Amino acid sequence: MAARIRQEDREILRLAGPAFLALVAEPLFLLADSAIVGHLGTRQLAGLGIAGAVLSTLISVCIFLAYGTTASVARRIGAGDLRAALTQGLHGIWLAIVIGVATTALGIPLTPVLVGLFKPGSGVAHEAETYLRIGLVGAVPLLVALATTGILRGLQDTRTPLVVAVAGNLANVGLNLWLVYGLDLGIAGSALGTVLAQSASAAALLVVVVRAARRHEAPLRPSLSGIRGAGSAGVPLLLRTLTLRASLLVMTYAATALGPTDLAAMQVAMTVWTFLAFALDAIAIAAQAITGRHLGAGDRERTRAITTRMLRWGVLSGVVTGLALAAAAPWLGGLFTDDAGVRDLLVPVLLVAAITQPLAGIVFVLDGVLIGAGDGRYLAWAGLLVLVVFAPAAWLAVSAGGTLTWLWVAFALAFMGGRGAVLLGRAATDRWMRLGA
Repeated sequence: MAARIRQEDREILRLAGPAFLALVAEPLFLLADSAIVGHLGTRQLAGLGIAGAVLSTLISVCIFLAYGTTASVARRIGAGDLRAALTQGLHGIWLAIVIGVATTALGIPLTPVLVGLFKPGSGVAHEAETYLRIGLVGAVPLLVALATTGILRGLQDTRTPLVVAVAGNLANVGLNLWLVYGLDLGIAGSALGTVLAQSASAAALLVVVVRAARRHEAPLRPSLSGIRGAGSAGVPLLLRTLTLRASLLVMTYAATALGPTDLAAMQVAMTVWTFLAFALDAIAIAAQAITGRHLGAGDRERTRAITTRMLRWGVLSGVVTGLALAAAAPWLGGLFTDDAGVRDLLVPVLLVAAITQPLAGIVFVLDGVLIGAGDGRYLAWAGLLVLVVFAPAAWLAVSAGGTLTWLWVAFALAFMGGRGAVLLGRAATDRWMRLGA
């Protein structure tokens, strides 16, 4: 028994460790991009912020290309059919290409409209449109990278995506410096450098996947039925993502009603929360790959045992991040702002966030488990239910003299607590354990 537990722990850490480093690498290099553009001027930095918001929304909405592919590939790996696993993954790549081409074709002419939604001044709008038009050219490689990363995770390989992510982001920084300052291309150079780095990263991942497909004689040509199947499987995960993003937008809108100081504190708190989420999300990525494989192998008992083990890792990780956040709460605000009002608001909010971390560990792990099990339809309905409960709770928290701290209490109880309730309730049953390929 002890030997099996040690084996399970090694497996979880083998997948979660590289996944965590890859997740953390992305925002760190994005900070470098912002610093490079920021030295061009405030107008350019503001334009990057708007264009980045549009592109990050695209990534969030299309994350099902990674998550859904991981689950379907891992399930077929567990069933012992590597050729079918790669075939399924290639359908996901073709779907990514279709979505990417459509996004570029529609997005470029609609760029002024998308930027106009933020109502910037004419100078900022020009910079944002310049970056976004070039950035949308990279939609295909960006989405292909998501799909190929999902395939490799399903194949139980999180190390290759890490290596490519680090190399690609280092190249991105180098290209940005050269194009922005060396060739004096301004914000257009930053966008071009990012697209080139994304294209190289997608190509590297694609080479690894195509070599594996050829080695196991998986067909490379697109299949309309296969692409349609990958799309239909991704719809529930798309809806799940939309409900989660809507809930986070509710948080922002509610904080806006409290005033600019509260909104600034809200932004800092959510930035810290998102960064800590990477540690917990790494275990969720491991859960996707491991759960899909064991269910594909028809091993219900092992699936239940590894889920229990991953939950313990989730709680432990949440306790660690919670204690770290609680200890750092009194001085963390000083890293982000000199405004004493914002710093004072942050301390109680960060303490609420710290207390919620163990619950977040449970939620993230179970989310990954159910994604790995292909239980996307339940996750979509559960996300809608949580949104319906959380939205009025958030507005109640800020109305009639409410505070930002009470908004975060609502976030902890109604949003995270609600997600915990629906996920634990589902995990306690066997209805999500669909066995076989």
